[in-house]
Amino acid sequence: MTTTDRLDRERNVWLATARPDGRPHLTPIWFVYRRGRFWIGTGRDNVKTRNALDNPAVSVSLQDGDDPVVAEGTVTVHQRERPDDVVDAFMAKYGWDITIADDPDVGTVVLWEITPTKWLYGGPESEPLATD
Repeated sequence: MTTTDRLDRERNVWLATARPDGRPHLTPIWFVYRRGRFWIGTGRDNVKTRNALDNPAVSVSLQDGDDPVVAEGTVTVHQRERPDDVVDAFMAKYGWDITIADDPDVGTVVLWEITPTKWLYGGPESEPLATD
């Protein structure tokens, strides 16, 4: 299976953010990969969103440590913007409508757009791999 196939099919990424005091915060979370970016729907008031608003540098990794796919990137947190292809991808993959304003599980929904700046392991075939 190619990396692109895995990015389409796998349900979770491990997401690492940094707390204001520098301690890491690591959590598994649903995602979709579209237009060369990771997209994550989550709560506006949770720890990871507060961390990303303070420091937009993050790392993401697919769950399989035997066949790693790991990227570093920067986050843009969208309060209201919901691109149609991303909305459709979340609905198809999880049955979750990310256009709702308030979700009973996460609260006020925001959409993260993570732009990879460096692939540490196994980037998509159409994107260059890091050399270090």
